[in-house]
Amino acid sequence: MATARVLKPDFASRRRHFIFTDEHEQLRESIRRFAISELRPHAEEWEETTFPDWVFTRMGELGFLGLDKPEEYGGQGGDYYTSLVLAEEMANSHSGGLAMGVAVQTDMTIPPILAFGTEEQKQQWAAPAIRGEKILCLGITEPDAGSDVAAIKTRAVRDGDEYVINGSKTFITNGHRAHGIVLVTKTDPEAGYDGFTLFLVPMDLPGVIREKKLEKLGMHASDTALLAFQDVRVPASAVLGQIGKGFYHIMWELQGERLIGAAASVAGAQQVFDRTLGYAKERIAFGRPIGSFQVTRHKFAEMATKIETARQLVYTTAWRFENGEYPVREITMAKLHAARIAVEVADECIQIHGGNGYMKEYGIERTWRDLRLNRIGAGTDEIMLDVIGRSYGL
Repeated sequence: MATARVLKPDFASRRRHFIFTDEHEQLRESIRRFAISELRPHAEEWEETTFPDWVFTRMGELGFLGLDKPEEYGGQGGDYYTSLVLAEEMANSHSGGLAMGVAVQTDMTIPPILAFGTEEQKQQWAAPAIRGEKILCLGITEPDAGSDVAAIKTRAVRDGDEYVINGSKTFITNGHRAHGIVLVTKTDPEAGYDGFTLFLVPMDLPGVIREKKLEKLGMHASDTALLAFQDVRVPASAVLGQIGKGFYHIMWELQGERLIGAAASVAGAQQVFDRTLGYAKERIAFGRPIGSFQVTRHKFAEMATKIETARQLVYTTAWRFENGEYPVREITMAKLHAARIAVEVADECIQIHGGNGYMKEYGIERTWRDLRLNRIGAGTDEIMLDVIGRSYGL
């Protein structure tokens, strides 16, 4: 007689996604230990002071700034998934500003240098950035040109063997500490999208002015600068990529920035979810844990479902990206969806905490403030929706 087998759900199982291997999980554990032991203890302090430069040096020593970068420039030669692991585990620092400052280095500035730069530029900028010896920033946004990149006014005019740069940039993460900037300029105002050029500009050149340290709603641990460029002279060798192709180069960069931002959004949402779940199991109201009330239980069910949908979209899109596709539509969807979900989850977690969620000592309100930027940075929700809509020929 056959013995009936009873199948029961195992909600504690944590089967990893198919894109990750044992090596990825070992890396994940290593970054998590680093974030918890060396970064998280300073999270509150760095909200007031911004995080120090030694973070870059230390992460360079550990190899965390070049996980998916070529070994010939000091990287680890890993796949794209290693960068996802870094973005996810940096959430354990409990400092959104720190995680963003690092992401500017690893996923916004080093990649275009490696993709479009000359060998000399890679050795001068990418290699020391991977080692954490040079800090980089990205100059796209201007006071009158945010999501509308085509409206950029910063000019680079040829003068013999040099270019003279004039203009301004704002909301520049790492702008006060950076040694160099990947700068988007307009070299031919009459050429439309073919009139933009990228430059690698040392920040210590005459005419580079770090005008103001900007105060923000969240991401307080990162420095954010208003920069001015007044008759800044750079050699022609400072051009990054092709003259006149800067718009297309920076659009390529933005895809990586958006996908890694989506991964960070999911990780941030998961972090605040986990912390709030622990709170709901311990907080007593009306004689029992608040998590035992149906209204609270349903809130967690809704949040968990939203987080998982965003995570699966990010992972599947990352798989396509790693396998040679350029899925701009899906990257845009992932960024839009994950950023929205993260803010919704953080807001709901404040609600579950009640008055405590509004207090700084619990750190929940800070998570909301940090995550809120993701619906604006690297392209607003409105721009993401327009990119998606246009991709269907509308």
